[in-house]
Amino acid sequence: MNPQVSIIVPCYNQELFLAETLESVKRQSYSNWECIIMDDGSTDNSKEVAHAFCEKDNRFHYYYQNNQGLSATRNNGIKKSCGIYILPLDADDLIHKDYIAEAVDVLEKREDVKVVYCRAELFGEKTGEWELTDYSIEAMLNENCIFCTAMYRRADFDLTSGYNTNMKYGWEDWDFWLSFIELGLKPYKIPETLFYYRKHYHKSMLKKVPDFQKTLWKQIVNNHPKLYLNSDESIERIFISADTHSKYVKYKKVFKILFPIIIIENIFIILYFIYKVLMG
Repeated sequence: MNPQVSIIVPCYNQELFLAETLESVKRQSYSNWECIIMDDGSTDNSKEVAHAFCEKDNRFHYYYQNNQGLSATRNNGIKKSCGIYILPLDADDLIHKDYIAEAVDVLEKREDVKVVYCRAELFGEKTGEWELTDYSIEAMLNENCIFCTAMYRRADFDLTSGYNTNMKYGWEDWDFWLSFIELGLKPYKIPETLFYYRKHYHKSMLKKVPDFQKTLWKQIVNNHPKLYLNSDESIERIFISADTHSKYVKYKKVFKILFPIIIIENIFIILYFIYKVLMG
């Protein structure tokens, strides 16, 4: 029999998208899976959406908890899971019908591979291929090269401390992959588009709050000091990069306001120059 896969779906007020996400799970060509829907204190109709799937297919399981945040919700879902393999899936994203089958095939054949992901596509407010930086340890110290919906063994998860709850504003999946690197992570990227990442307002908020980014950078480094101390990338450079990005975002806002004034000023200068030439 094929090994069981546990799909972990954290959910907080995602009634608009949850059904589409669960439908993409239900359509999987790989049949031996369970889907654990962890409701992190939703106040909308997420519960009703989840129950509709549970009633029709006993592979879906719904659990409610008081709000604890994304990291704790993923960890709690994994604790309730029975699968050999784990696949996190956000409640607004989608997976191709063959994603689980192909990811399991890689992990079954390659003991050296710890994480399996694939090419990805954006949909929603932004479309097109999600162009992730090619994986390397050095690249991973600067940015996340692997999205959260990548498959790994439950046994490897148990060697880590799970998703760190101190990553309160995001980047918890990046922090988690750095924990895997500390254990000797070797990822494999399926050269097919099998994951679809929904772009919408709430997922874009972090990019608009540079101070949160600085906080997250510092937290990442504090969580993995040995990785950064042993790297060619200095901790000072990491913090300077975060600070520079923050200043750049602020500069862009100021420039956007001043740009029309600069244009008008230059037009007057040109007109004055033409006037002086014509008047001799």
